[in-house]
Order: sequence, then C-alpha cells, then structure tokens
Amino acid sequence: MIRNSMKKVSLPFVFCLTATALFAARQPNLVIIMSDDMGFSDIGCYGGEIETPNLDKLAANGLRFTQFYNTSRCCPTRASLLSGMYQHQAGIGLMERDNKLPGYRGELGRDVVSIAEALGTGDYRRYMCGKWHVTKFVRPQGPKDNWPLQRGFEKFYGTITGAGSFYDPATLCRGNTFVTPVNDDKYQPKTYYYTDAISDNAVAFLREHAKESPDQPAFLYLAYTTAHWPLHALPRDIAKYKGKYDGGFDPVRAKRFKRLKEMGLIGEKVKLSHRPDDWERTPNKEWEIRNMEVYAAMVDNMDQGIGRVVAEFERQGTLDDTLIFFLQDNGGCAEGFGRYKSKRPYRADLKPLGTNDLQSRIWPPMQTRDGRPVRNGPDAMAGPADSFTGYARGWANVSNTPFREYKHFAHEGGISTPLVAHWPKGIDSSLNGKLNHQPGHVIDLMATCLEVADIPHPKKFGGKDIQPLEGVSLQPAFKGKKLKRKEALFFEHHLNCAVRDGQWKLVRYGETGREPKLRPWELFDMSKDRTETNDLSKKHPDKVKALNDKWEQWAARARVKPWPWKLD
Repeated sequence: MIRNSMKKVSLPFVFCLTATALFAARQPNLVIIMSDDMGFSDIGCYGGEIETPNLDKLAANGLRFTQFYNTSRCCPTRASLLSGMYQHQAGIGLMERDNKLPGYRGELGRDVVSIAEALGTGDYRRYMCGKWHVTKFVRPQGPKDNWPLQRGFEKFYGTITGAGSFYDPATLCRGNTFVTPVNDDKYQPKTYYYTDAISDNAVAFLREHAKESPDQPAFLYLAYTTAHWPLHALPRDIAKYKGKYDGGFDPVRAKRFKRLKEMGLIGEKVKLSHRPDDWERTPNKEWEIRNMEVYAAMVDNMDQGIGRVVAEFERQGTLDDTLIFFLQDNGGCAEGFGRYKSKRPYRADLKPLGTNDLQSRIWPPMQTRDGRPVRNGPDAMAGPADSFTGYARGWANVSNTPFREYKHFAHEGGISTPLVAHWPKGIDSSLNGKLNHQPGHVIDLMATCLEVADIPHPKKFGGKDIQPLEGVSLQPAFKGKKLKRKEALFFEHHLNCAVRDGQWKLVRYGETGREPKLRPWELFDMSKDRTETNDLSKKHPDKVKALNDKWEQWAARARVKPWPWKLD
C-alpha cells in the first residue's frame, strides 16, 4: 500500500521529504549535565584527585573551557541555563521567592522561553532528571505551571526544590506527581540513592526514546544535586577515599594547584589565593576528614552515573552525534548548614513514614524514613541517612583551588566552572583534549544548542513576546575560532557584582543586611592574575569608571535594578 501510494507522489515532493529526513538526521542529540555546589578543581580533568574517569574521557575526546562562568548560586544559574538570559531577565535574580520586582519574582518568567520549549518547536524529544529549583511553588497542592512538564519537558524525574536527603528526597516527582522512594513502581532499586536514581532514570528515558522515537533527536537535561549538602554517600564509594584527606587542606590544595598549572588550566605565574583556615587549629579533625571523604564519594558516584548515560548513547550508536556539556551551578559551598549540634535533644518518639508519606522538610530537624532522627554537627559522621552536614569553608577553599571566595560571591571562586564539551562529529578532532581560554557564560548554552539544532529562538511563545537571547553560540570554538561576543559578561547576586570585559575584571562585595552596602570596586588583569590577588583599581581609575558605567547600563537594562534592598 505504501509503495503504491509513493508512485503517485511528485518528484519535487519526494525530494522535499528526503531533504527533510536528511536535515533531521543531522540534528545532534543534546545533553546538558550540571552538578551542584562543586569547585573548579574537583574533577580529575580540572586538576582534582577525585576519580572521575568518565568525565576525564569526555574531556580527552572533547574540549575544555578554562574561563567559563555561572551566576554563583543554584537557582539563578538554572534560570540562566534554561532561558539563555541573565537570571534577573528570567525573573530569578535572587532566589525562589517573590520580591515584587521584575527581576526578582522567584519564578521562571513567561517572557522567556525555556530551552526545552524552544527545542520543542523543532523535532526534539525533551527529558529531564534531577533538580528543578526555578519556582516557589513546591508543594503537591500548589500551582504547577512552572514545573518541568509545563515548561517544555515531556518526561521528568527529580526534585522541585533545591536540596534534601539523598536517601529520601523532599519534593521527589515523576512527571507532575509526587512520589517516594518506596511507592514509585517504575523505580525500585535495592538501595535508593538520589544520585543513582537521577542517572538510572535518565538511562531509562533514553531507552524509551530509542523505542518510541528513534528517528528524532533527544534533549536531556541532567541536573544532579551532587555535591550539595547534606553529605550523603554510599559506603562502597566512601571506602575508596579512606585516608586521602588525612593531611588536611594544604597538601590537597598544593597538589591541585600544581596539576592545574601542568594541565595549562591556569598560567604558570598565577599565584595561589589566600587560605582562610589553618588545619592545625581546626577542631574535630576526624569529622572534617570524613566530610571530605564523603564529598569525594558523592562526586565519584555522579561520575559513575554519567558513565552509564554515555554508555547508553554508545549502545544506541548515537554517541558520535551527541553534544554533551558538563558544568557546575556555582563554586564550592562555604555555608555552615548542619555543622552545629542541635541545642535541643533529638526526638525519641518518631515513627516510621508510611509508603506514601512525603518528607516535609529539606533540612533538620527531620527524620529518616524508618523513624530515626537526623543528627547534625560533629557527633554525626557524614554519609548515612541519619546524618546532615556540609563540608564548609576549609574544604570549599580546596574545591575552588586556586581561586578566592565561594558560592554566593562574584569573585572567581564563586562563578568559575569547568565546562567540558564532547561531540565527535561537531568538534574538530584536532582539538581533542585541548583547552579553550575564551570567557564564556551559562547564558551561552541555549544559544549553542539552538544553533547546532538549526532552530530559531522564538520571538513569540504561548501568546507572549519573548526577550531576545543574551548568550552567544560556542560553536565557533568547536572549530578553533573566536566567539562572536560583542558585550562584556556581567554578574550580580546578593549585591556581589562583577564585569568581565576581555582581560579586565571589575568585582566588588555587597552586604544585604539591615543596612545594605556596596563595597568599593576591585580591578584585576585576568590575563596575569586570575586568582585576583593584585587589585589595580587605584592604578587604573579610568578603567574602573568605564567598566562601572558598563555595569550600570547593564543593570538598568537587565532588571538588576531596582534593587530589592532599596539602595537606589
């Protein structure tokens, strides 16, 4: 029947169909993998001692960017990644709460289109596993219009909120439905661990894709919560790092610094930034060592899962035409969550949660599913479900080697991320294992994906006018060419501000307490001083003024102002 009908079709129409099929075949699969609260030098291919053979292999057969940036915080970076816009333009300039100002609504705006929505205007199937964190509505009974399935994804497994137990995650969903590790009939592993669950469900989505729509390209957004607090890891993964961190902060940081230079990720003359904590004066050393062992185990487990995802593309024969990105949402986290023992005694009357009972909290006081209190502070060794801690400033400084500051700040330790790009058919093979030193930003990922998919960015979507993209495509770098960026890169979070314009970076601290303050600008020559150790603001006041003017113009245009802190 099909053959007979084809005989009657005109040759021009057959040619059109053939051309369309060939065009569709040239659209690569797209994968964006993002980790959570990790530092610049944690993974092996960026100088770290943590075992990440799968990411290292992607880097060896792909391209690494040495000066790539995020927004310094979880949900603003996700808003930028999903929209291709600065976070304030996307409506999440601060966190997921509504400050009643255009740039600070706590919701992914409807005058931006998500990357999934944009790819959906083409031929892409769209899947997400992991952390969403771009809406203030996180309860089962609340609105879901800004959840993944309502923002362009066809399948979703993950958490709506920003953090929680790795053994029993709060706001765990399949599609639009809240589930628990014990009532989800589609996924019942022997031991539930959220990082594994993200990886395993991603593989399941890809296998379903191969059966349901093998002729269509896939877009997979894989948003791990590794290595965000609480420090939870499986015993087999923790055991691999026993003894690795017994010497404290300095030996690990020194080895990373050396490897970073040997790899060419930083210049030979770059100085190591200031160390904030002295290991000899650090109390509870065994506990601190264990914290870093667990942190490393979390990263290791994530890499194992990434390996399973990559292996599935290999099994399907599509890896060569799959563009994979790996990056992080902010720098290492110096926050003190879970670091202090509770002032109240732990409850002894807790009951186990039922099969359908949801975790109601994402940090202590809380309980395990089998009814134990979750403990924090130095009396609870990190790793199991009844512990809750973060690794704090000393180890975060190691994670961010060689940079200053941490998550939340606009100095390099807050905004610098690895970016690994792997695409055998799209990245020139002569660049395999090489470094690209051009500055880039998370706003560039959407522009890149749309360009390689040959899908235009919509001017209208869902009856709304859509803001034009801010990012530029990274595709020229895949051929060893310069990016077509015309403007500087800009930053603001909690009044921590920066401008990156060529070799120059202007950066300052902000204070958002009862009396908000903006500290003076610092100026650094990033071609010589990537670790921001030599402030040139007094030597080059004209440059400070010129970059400040650019920042002010951007802040007015990009909805950074008016401030929620009433500074104007």
